[in-house]
Amino acid sequence: MDNLAGRNISIEQHFKALGKKHKPQYRFSGNSPAQFQKWKADLRPKLLESLGPPVTKVPLNPVIVSEKKEDGLIKQRVIYDVEPGLSVPALINRPESTPGKLPTIVCCHGHGPYGKDAVMGLPGDPERDKHIRGYNYDYGLQMAKKGFVTAAIDWRGFGERNDGHNKDVCNVHFIREALIGRTLLGMDIHDGQCLIDYLQTLDFVNRDRIGVMGLSFGGTMTTWLALVDDRIRAADIICYSDRFESFAMERANFCGSQMTPGLFALCDVPDLQGAIAPKPLLVEIGKSDTCFPIDPATSCYHELEKIYLAAGVHEKLVLDLFEGGHQWGANMSERFFRKYLAW
Repeated sequence: MDNLAGRNISIEQHFKALGKKHKPQYRFSGNSPAQFQKWKADLRPKLLESLGPPVTKVPLNPVIVSEKKEDGLIKQRVIYDVEPGLSVPALINRPESTPGKLPTIVCCHGHGPYGKDAVMGLPGDPERDKHIRGYNYDYGLQMAKKGFVTAAIDWRGFGERNDGHNKDVCNVHFIREALIGRTLLGMDIHDGQCLIDYLQTLDFVNRDRIGVMGLSFGGTMTTWLALVDDRIRAADIICYSDRFESFAMERANFCGSQMTPGLFALCDVPDLQGAIAPKPLLVEIGKSDTCFPIDPATSCYHELEKIYLAAGVHEKLVLDLFEGGHQWGANMSERFFRKYLAW
C-alpha cells in the first residue's frame, strides 16, 4: 500500500483543488478606461460564443390570455412564440392610474416550484404565499405598485414550463440542449430577449427605459441579460455574488441553467458582472445568506468594484449589504431604478 501514499481518488477533492489553482483567461487586471474597453471587447464575444449558436427569431404572435384589475394594477397573462413549436407564458403588471409610457423592469425568477407566479405576486395559494414571504420574492408586484411596468416569464423547466421531471430539470434540459449543440442558458436568454421584443411593442412601455432584476438564479439571468442585451439600461443583481471556485467547484451549488461550457476557463463571476459596465448596476448581498455566503460574496463585489472603477463609472455601481438572508433586500431598488430609468 505504500505506493498509494499521497494519491487522491476523490473527485470532490480533485475539483476543489482545481478551483483553487485555476485562473481564467480573461480575469480583469487593468486599471484604466482603455484597458477596460480592450478587456471587454475581447471577453464579450467569447461569452456570446459560449452561449451557443443564435436562434432564429420567429414572429411573436402574442395573445393576451387574460386581463384583470387588482391591487391598483392592470394584470395581464400573455403567451408569445419563441421558436417553432414553442411558446412562453408571461405576466405583465402595470399601474392602473398612471398614463403614458412607463419605465419597465424585467423581473427574473430563481429556482423554486412557482416560477414567474411568485415573483409577480399571484395570490391565492397558501404554499406559494409562504414561499413569497420567505424570500420577499414578489418584486414584480411590489415594483409595479411603485409605478413601474413589470414583466416576468417562466424560464425553461420552471413554473408552467415544468413537465414534472423527477430529475434535476436544469441539468436534464442542459444535457438535451447540449446534444443538439445549444445551451440552456442561451435559450433562456433568447426567451428573455423575445420578452423585451414584445414589451417594446406596447403603448404603455417606454422602450428606452427598460431594466432587469432578479434573485439567485434570477440574479444569473439578470447578469446575462444586462450583459447581452443593449436595450437593458440598468440592472439589480440580488444575492448572486460569489466566485466559481467557491459555489461551483467547492460547494457544487450550481446547475445547468447557470453555465456555459468553458465559462470558468474564460472568466469569473465578477468579470461577468463587470462586463455590464458602463450600465448602472445595483448589487444586493444578504449578510446572512447561506446560499452565497458573505465572504465570497464580498470578494466578488470588491473585484467588481475594481472593474467599474477602471471603467470610469464607479458612481454607477451601488451596493446594498443588508441584514438578512437569501432574499430581496428591497432597500434601494425603487430609488435605483427611479434614478436610472427616469421618467
